[in-house]
Amino acid sequence: MTDLVVRRLLIDLAPPMPVRWNGGDAFSSAFFNALSMSFPVGEQYFIDSVRQGLAALPEAERAAMADEVRAFVGQEATHRRLHALFNQHLEQQGQRNTVEPRARRRVQANAHRNVRVHVAATAATEHFTAVFADWLMRHPDTLAGAEPRLRTLWLWHAAEESEHRSTAFDLYHKLSGHHGWRVRIYRYVTVVFLADLARQTLRNLWHDGSLWRMSTWRSCARLLFSRDGMLRGNVGQWRDYLSPDFHPLQHEHRLSSEWLREHAQAYVPVGGTAG
Repeated sequence: MTDLVVRRLLIDLAPPMPVRWNGGDAFSSAFFNALSMSFPVGEQYFIDSVRQGLAALPEAERAAMADEVRAFVGQEATHRRLHALFNQHLEQQGQRNTVEPRARRRVQANAHRNVRVHVAATAATEHFTAVFADWLMRHPDTLAGAEPRLRTLWLWHAAEESEHRSTAFDLYHKLSGHHGWRVRIYRYVTVVFLADLARQTLRNLWHDGSLWRMSTWRSCARLLFSRDGMLRGNVGQWRDYLSPDFHPLQHEHRLSSEWLREHAQAYVPVGGTAG
């Protein structure tokens, strides 16, 4: 069991933000915007999936995981709300969110599937977000040009993604989830996740007018494909998930815990699991 804390972040997302909010960098701003555009519908799907998965457990196991799932839901609901506010600014800038309706259609088309499929898809996506979160914690300078409230938003979100990285994974195994299906769904999620992210990032860059600028793609190369870039530098952690013996807590998550401890003034705890 993982102890989780639900936190209310003490930032004001009402003031507007520039299109290139991350220090004027077109690519990183567009890339993080694309991530944010996918979050509200994705996080609602995760909430629904783990709730249904918990309800499908035998009573004794359900009681053992109930507090952790409740706190997971609380964290994801907070992420969904704050990124919906962030996305409102993008909408007011004229940026069109195409990833959200596409994701909604996929959710509806697969609603009939066994609950284990949905929990496995949640666990797979949570692994992606935890890996990206850990990378961001190792490279906080990626957000060095952002104003403090936005830097806090992204680093807090990353820290909590790392914190609850194992909840859906553990729930899947308690539901007698099969390793073969876990890997199959993970590969599918990999393709869909990266394709959605790429399409939305390109659309954001086109709207910004920076799609065809060399500086945009130099920034892309640094952020994603440098030796320790977000994608290239995490191939090993992506591959780890394929192992039958893998568990998310095998990956280092110390920096996220340290960030939450060192930035306690940025949030107010409002609930959590029993210790």
